Amino acid sequence: MFEPFPGNYVWNLSVGIALETGGLIGEIDRACRPLAAADFASEDDATEAFFRSWCGLADTLVELADEDEKLGRRHSAGHKHHRAAIYYQTAERMQNHSFSPRKEAYAKTLRSFSQYLELTEQPTERVEIPFGEGSFPGLLMRADTTTPAPCVIFFNGLDSTKEQFYGSGTAQELRRRGISTLMVDAPGSGEALRLRNMTAIPESERWAAACIDYLDDRADIDSDMVGMLAWSLGGYYGPRATAFEPRIRFSVAWGANYDWGQVQLQRLANQGDRPVPHYWDHVRWVWGAADMDEFLSLAPKITLRGIMDRVTVPFLVVHGEHDRQISVDYAHALYDDLVNSPKRELKIFTDREGGVEHCSVDNMSVVTDYICDWIDETVRDLLSSRTSQ
Repeated sequence: MFEPFPGNYVWNLSVGIALETGGLIGEIDRACRPLAAADFASEDDATEAFFRSWCGLADTLVELADEDEKLGRRHSAGHKHHRAAIYYQTAERMQNHSFSPRKEAYAKTLRSFSQYLELTEQPTERVEIPFGEGSFPGLLMRADTTTPAPCVIFFNGLDSTKEQFYGSGTAQELRRRGISTLMVDAPGSGEALRLRNMTAIPESERWAAACIDYLDDRADIDSDMVGMLAWSLGGYYGPRATAFEPRIRFSVAWGANYDWGQVQLQRLANQGDRPVPHYWDHVRWVWGAADMDEFLSLAPKITLRGIMDRVTVPFLVVHGEHDRQISVDYAHALYDDLVNSPKRELKIFTDREGGVEHCSVDNMSVVTDYICDWIDETVRDLLSSRTSQ
């Protein structure tokens, strides 16, 4: 993983995410270089400086995009807006949720990303998934087909968003293979958490059911061929949903979050790296816990132990061998429990290939290719089997 801040995993992770979701190293260097040379009085001071530097970079890109648009250069403007959205989001996700300026940065993220979709004419629409008395937002990238297409639902994790998944290029690769992708900010993540106060629940199959219900009403989706792909904490959400939602036809865990509750106990003992500063404030926010006692009473429920034998569909487990957040041992444990999957596969990415860090933040491309090829092959097998029946 590119590590411009030696010994600072949290900052280096953010840099890696930005690079792997569409940022440019020259621009990112402009945001990082003054931070690397600075001496900060506290972690909070440093994190707020990080915010200012990355937002400043994004603001400049928005100005440049506006200049392009005035000249009629829509695609150039759109691509600058995309990178601005990445940098705003990088700044925002690092802050405590009580840090007021993060709200404006998040609003700028959504505006710039919307501009990117419009100006570059992406084959993507913003959608709303009815859920309970409200809804949570998603991005649907439509397959390049004229007939109803299979679709992959994508769940993100503890601190990631639908826009970051979009930037990974995974949906674009699936589209080329004739598969649509529904990327959602489910409760506890992204827009659902920040703008709608929708917090996470252990029963992620309820979100999956809502997504499939939505897809079932679309003429351009083959709702009998819906799969699941999820990364980071989604490595719990996705497998859990697959175990309890029978309409999911195949599943991929990008990072095996087999026992997230146990990981929290390890982090309390200072074992393993954190993804964001203000970590315990963040997890309580995500899960809607008033205090640590409430969170720690909930955490043991966030586990896949004892339920994965319910999975009876093809399943791929992908993990990096040097993941500093979630031990590779959990990938083996998840795979071992998939005893009733008719096609189970465990792929551990090594130094030879890259993709060894958490959710492949050191090299997403090689892992995206592997996942998309596996999904493509699995969908073709399932469609062939359905046709022959």
